[in-house]
Amino acid sequence: MTKSTKLILFDLDGVLIDSEKNMKTAWQEVRKKFNIKVKFKNYRKYVGLPFYKVLKHLKIKDNFSEIKKTFDKSSIKNVNLIKLHPGAKSTILKLKKKCKLGLVTSKDNYRTKIILRKLNLNFKYIVALKPGMRGKPYPDQLKKAIRLFKFTKLNNVFYVGDTLIDQKFAKNAKVKYIHADYGFEKKRVKCNTKIKKLIEILEII
Repeated sequence: MTKSTKLILFDLDGVLIDSEKNMKTAWQEVRKKFNIKVKFKNYRKYVGLPFYKVLKHLKIKDNFSEIKKTFDKSSIKNVNLIKLHPGAKSTILKLKKKCKLGLVTSKDNYRTKIILRKLNLNFKYIVALKPGMRGKPYPDQLKKAIRLFKFTKLNNVFYVGDTLIDQKFAKNAKVKYIHADYGFEKKRVKCNTKIKKLIEILEII
């Protein structure tokens, strides 16, 4: 099998990195600054959606831009709280030898690159969410990644995610979905292809 026959697109949070402590710390700063009563356990339910959609689900109606600035600033300040999931780096290196790999995330490009630099991860193409782009579960980001790789066989495109939103995301883009059952949503997602550790993807691809 040649390197060009399969394309694997990864989500970031929950799949490659454990960012829960970082998110929780950032959300605590948001709560304190804006006197928001919503606890992190409720925020956590919507991880994977674009940040503004998360706020809407939490019925937060004001100060969207300022809240995002505060959250992002805290996330960057506390980037050391983010850790790679076990085996992430070695698994990616092995996959690169036989597949094309990309990253598709609801994070913005700036924070995504800071995290990847800190953890020494590299991808040829990164499709982060930017203003004017429809986020998950709309398929826009996945379709853009597929175009960047000039990939035509959707049957050989895989998206690795960890939430129900990610599963819908892949379905809407008509690509195969692999569920990281160690991420933000465990057991709730019904999927034929699940991995309990990232290294297990080597047995699938």
